[in-house]
Amino acid sequence: MPTTAESRAAALQAAFVEAARRNQWGWIADEFYAENCDYLCEYGGTMRVMATSRAEIKATHYGREMLVGWEGWTFPIERYCTQGNQIITHWWNRGPGKREDGSHFQTPGVSFITIREDDGRIVDQLDLFDMAHQMRLCDELADAGLLSSQLDENWVRPMKARLVGMLTRRP
Repeated sequence: MPTTAESRAAALQAAFVEAARRNQWGWIADEFYAENCDYLCEYGGTMRVMATSRAEIKATHYGREMLVGWEGWTFPIERYCTQGNQIITHWWNRGPGKREDGSHFQTPGVSFITIREDDGRIVDQLDLFDMAHQMRLCDELADAGLLSSQLDENWVRPMKARLVGMLTRRP
């Protein structure tokens, strides 16, 4: 019999497929997250985005982050493992279209999730992914004519500037 964590991980995996199909993400926060929860994404050290409630998650990670410019992107969870009330997911930042060789335009990410055992709601999540590879992926998408101009202007260019600023040695 699956544990609560295994059941929730499988349900979350299916929810990401459904959210991508509908291009609607906010309902995931309602269905999976506790009212008072912590969600942190460090964006490769360039920017720290912290949400401390379901409402903030909807306003950031499953709202602003997933809407304008992200059309055609999916974030499928390829695999997960669980132990007790902990879930680790391996997922993809998958851009629209495919490369000429048929492979996806994608970069990997990982989430470390803690759930409440009584109801399976997420109470803590840390997302990590390689920002440099994500920027290179966006360059590939731009070269293929698949990168949204809005995403490029509002997310890619500012993120590249942050990376350069972060990596520039200061006297």
